[in-house]
Amino acid sequence: MTDLAKYRNIGIFAHVDAGKTTTTERILKLTGKIHKTGEVHDGAATTDFMEQEQERGITIQSAATTCFWKDHRFNIIDTPGHVDFTIEVYRSLKVLDGGVGVFCGSGGVEPQSETNWRYANESEVARVIFVNKLDRMGADFYRVVEQVKKVLGARPLVMVLPIGIEDEFKGVVDLLSRKAYIWDDSGLPENYTVEDIPADMVDDAEMYRQELIETALEQDDDLLMAYMDGEEPSMEDIKRCIRQGTIKLDWFPTYCGSAFKNKGIQLVLDAVVDYLPDPTEATKQPLTDEEGNETGEYAIVTPDAPLKALAFKIMDDRFGALTFVRIYAGKINKGDTILNSFTGKTERVGRMVEMHANDRNEIDKATAGDIIAIVGMKAVQTGHTLCDPKHPCTLEAMVFPDPVISIAVAPKDKAGVEKMGIAIGKMVAEDPSFRVETDEDSGETILKGMGELHLDVKVDILKRTHGIELTVGQPQVAYRESISREVEDTYTHKKQSGGSGQYGKIDYRIKPGEPGSGYKFTSSVVGGNVPKEFFPAIEKGFKTMMDTGPLAGFPVLDVEVELFDGGFHAVDSSAIAFEIAAKGAFRQTMPKAAPQLLEPIMKVDVYTPDDHVGDVIGDLNRRRGMIKDQEKGVTGVRIKADVPLSEMFGYIGSLRTMTSGRGQFSMEFSHYLPCPQNVAEEVIAKEKEKKANK
Repeated sequence: MTDLAKYRNIGIFAHVDAGKTTTTERILKLTGKIHKTGEVHDGAATTDFMEQEQERGITIQSAATTCFWKDHRFNIIDTPGHVDFTIEVYRSLKVLDGGVGVFCGSGGVEPQSETNWRYANESEVARVIFVNKLDRMGADFYRVVEQVKKVLGARPLVMVLPIGIEDEFKGVVDLLSRKAYIWDDSGLPENYTVEDIPADMVDDAEMYRQELIETALEQDDDLLMAYMDGEEPSMEDIKRCIRQGTIKLDWFPTYCGSAFKNKGIQLVLDAVVDYLPDPTEATKQPLTDEEGNETGEYAIVTPDAPLKALAFKIMDDRFGALTFVRIYAGKINKGDTILNSFTGKTERVGRMVEMHANDRNEIDKATAGDIIAIVGMKAVQTGHTLCDPKHPCTLEAMVFPDPVISIAVAPKDKAGVEKMGIAIGKMVAEDPSFRVETDEDSGETILKGMGELHLDVKVDILKRTHGIELTVGQPQVAYRESISREVEDTYTHKKQSGGSGQYGKIDYRIKPGEPGSGYKFTSSVVGGNVPKEFFPAIEKGFKTMMDTGPLAGFPVLDVEVELFDGGFHAVDSSAIAFEIAAKGAFRQTMPKAAPQLLEPIMKVDVYTPDDHVGDVIGDLNRRRGMIKDQEKGVTGVRIKADVPLSEMFGYIGSLRTMTSGRGQFSMEFSHYLPCPQNVAEEVIAKEKEKKANK
């Protein structure tokens, strides 16, 4: 297939437990890709093929699959909902042209759906909305539509209305065709009849249909004028207008149903064909220079241009390393040599495969618009651009968040050490939000990640997939240090010991920088008191010291160093002398600048039933939380708060105890703030004790 108009690259994303994987499973069954549907709660879903996913009933990594509907080719990526794995959603949205946002009919717009929606807005991905689980207690389609407007600030375009709710939910009214689709209770997706709209819904359906057409025709003034004069537009015109507005992100066609009960999925598939963009209509991918600044050029999706492709995911499985690639322009044939513009090295394409979750079909060629996997690429990492060696280019790279939580692990026996090194190397390549360091003093391996669940899963993979027995330490918080006072100081480094000596004198100010500014070095030296060629050495000297702060050796944030004067010696001054001077200056002055310990503050979003709100807020206050907002929903209350990460370990356990198992929460890193004195003293004392024991 090379007709790009028949391609749809889509992702399915939503909050945890809104039913993404079940929806994907139903789509695969309807399109004939699988013959028996597997259920998530039985651990048998096609796209959840990791042992950890099957046991926990959650999606951990995004899985790609391809299927066909009405002679259109769908490349589908099922993504995780847990906040610890949002990196998977972010990188999938980066390479997709459209998406299906799934919302739970009773839970509505939940915390994680907001984060995912924000990512999709940033990547400018057109979406249709599917309100799922309408057969559940407390489900209410109209309430979810209101929430999409209020909470997400988006404009849902209602395309269908539900017939019956909760246990009585049996089908939907399609507003455009004025027909009712009614499924029987056999649970089979194909067992439905198309009937007239039930009499008690005719007025509602007409009202919503009129609103739908008026909104759609905003895209075409002539049609709108004709409609105002009483002329009904043709079905083609209405669909064309809806499609235009969807691709421009003016609105999001909204459908409803129950994936589990197999009701309403066909209309969503039709909507993907009718309204979501093909690869040539989607937001174009910007090209950048080597520094990552946009050049103003874009990758135009066409098979006839030189190759431009983005590696967006690396996965290691039983057949070797797989590099998932989205091709934006050009073609790749088996045996081609392609350039990785990040490393400047070329690689030969050995085997290419089309993925279906855990299975693969060998292919010989792929073209613009395809999402494929290449087997055995050596030096390619997530976010690298693959291109034609004669026409090098760089696509906009991906930005990954820094981890906020770490644990120390050690293999229980000698044999595990080498195995662990190899296994962790593979895992870091697969997941850019997972980092690993070795503590030089203790020799421990430190794993860093986005949350407790994230690290929990990583340790589980090391134990089971790679068979390494580990001793796991307590979770640690990524503290930082900064200063709160400006200090002006001077430092001279001189050393004389036969032959030429070393001499460097610097006068400088160290002052607190803006929050989030990192380390900044400026120079206002007038005259030649310190020659310009030594500035980089001085800057480097200060920069290398920023890794270990004066209080407890944590990295230093938000400090500005200004060099305003100094002195040098015609013979004895050298770059190394000034670098040593800068290091000595840091050690001398930082303790005078009122250093303080900073701790990571998390944006916490807690959902609790009404009768436990007091307990939950009291508990968050005890954890030094700042309550930001409370929002009443139909079945409970959402509380938003900023809470220090150090107070949030094991929170899920206490939340479940307080709310009899009904509470939920999600959290993500927000910013750094100074620690209270008593907390800081405790952390510093612990760090000193650790060092003393070593």
